[in-house]
Amino acid sequence: MEKFSFKNQLENLVRNPETHSYLLAVSGGADSMVLASLFKGLGLNFQIAHINYKLRGEDSDLDQKTVQDFCEKNHIRFHLYEVSEKDNKPENSIQLWAREIRYRFFREIQEQENLEFLVTAHHLNDQLETFIINLSKASGISGLSGIPANKNKIIRPLLNFSKKEIYGYAEENRIDFREDLSNKKSDYLRNKIRNEIAPKLLEINEHFLENFRKSSSYLNQTRDFVEKRIEEIENKLTVFNSEHKILSKEKLGQESAFVQFEILKKYGFDKEEEISKIFTAENGSSFFSKDYQLMISRDELIFISKNQRQETKDEIILVENFDFSEIQMDISLEDTIENIDGINNSFEWDFDAAKLQFPLRLRKQQDGDEFYPADFSGKKKVSKFFRDEKLSILARPKIWILCDSYNSVLGIIPLRQDRRYASDEKTQSILKIFNEKKK
Repeated sequence: MEKFSFKNQLENLVRNPETHSYLLAVSGGADSMVLASLFKGLGLNFQIAHINYKLRGEDSDLDQKTVQDFCEKNHIRFHLYEVSEKDNKPENSIQLWAREIRYRFFREIQEQENLEFLVTAHHLNDQLETFIINLSKASGISGLSGIPANKNKIIRPLLNFSKKEIYGYAEENRIDFREDLSNKKSDYLRNKIRNEIAPKLLEINEHFLENFRKSSSYLNQTRDFVEKRIEEIENKLTVFNSEHKILSKEKLGQESAFVQFEILKKYGFDKEEEISKIFTAENGSSFFSKDYQLMISRDELIFISKNQRQETKDEIILVENFDFSEIQMDISLEDTIENIDGINNSFEWDFDAAKLQFPLRLRKQQDGDEFYPADFSGKKKVSKFFRDEKLSILARPKIWILCDSYNSVLGIIPLRQDRRYASDEKTQSILKIFNEKKK
């Protein structure tokens, strides 16, 4: 392992690396201290972050000191997070807990310091361990491809270097580092693979790790090819892709189980039993993943990002009261309600003010809502009215219900007024509510 070979790996991940800024995650171990030394030697713009989990007493503090001393000696900005009681350390799942803490801390520092890339010191041996873990989980080609070298602005330039190469570089360049003795314990799955399984594989074939390095490269190329092909298929199935992604349910259902899984997995739906339910679910059904809501609308699958949802008021007071000394009061909704695609948003309703119970308000549909639609006989449930109007699932949440202080429905905006409250030849005071369709 040499500085120039590391630079080549870095340039494969980031074009013109000297023009970017980085946050290095440094634990004090050989791999991360070598990473920091290489970045320093290349004169790159970087800062360092360290987490003291307080799990190993004095050893944890000595790890912190090793990293801190390196930063002070080399005039590198140092960021420290010390775990305390407020972090609520669990009895189990320590690794997951620690991972959540460090990545939250790293993101905060990146945002505060405007640092473009997070850099971690994962190496080839870590990649082998991950491969074996994912092999036991039947995680598919994505899992077998292992730790990505560059994803979501997280880069791992040491992935092609073995632990032996990294230790050799540290010794040759007299780089101080600390050994984490807890890694010698086989109490976690990764440690068990690291201490018991991986050494046996390396004993069987002295070229095993080098062959794995090549195999890992082939797997990554295969994954990239498959992902490109899946994207091409998804584009053909896409009905609409603006505010929300909408796929043809029928066409996706005709694809292989593999294609269905790969596409739905992108939106967080990766359980076989859940995927099966998606294709048999009734119209109007919804499924939820961490980041998406999937809505079934006839022959469409609608993916709504939770991050892109706009907060909408549940209720708007429209008219507090009516001055009956006036013959007419006009209320425009042009700046109050959202226009709805595919619906004529212009309307003009005249109400007999004497028939209304103020204040009037706008709210969303509620169970049991019913009204007497103009130009129809009898009454109708609002839910049935929506179905009869063939309103899409995406349009319905945008519809406002106009109601009075008794919660009686006065109209469904912008579709239909309740005829009971409309003005007539006997009306003396008119409340006009209208909206002009925006071009």
